[in-house]
Amino acid sequence: MSIREYIINNFKGDDYDSLQKAINESIDDKDEVTLPGMGVFFEIVWTGADQKLKNEMLEIIKNRVAEGNKENS
Repeated sequence: MSIREYIINNFKGDDYDSLQKAINESIDDKDEVTLPGMGVFFEIVWTGADQKLKNEMLEIIKNRVAEGNKENS
């Protein structure tokens, strides 16, 4: 079983609250072990998004990366 399949199977049947809690905990903990799971979640969102939503996500990512670069310089 791949990491992708494991993560998807691990969250099958979870409700909105459980998914949100898992995402928030992953972000709050800043634990790199959770990055593959977040990547799988992003892949799911990305492949299900229309071009408008993809453009919105790209804009958010672009702006946040730029802000991070300003903070680090």
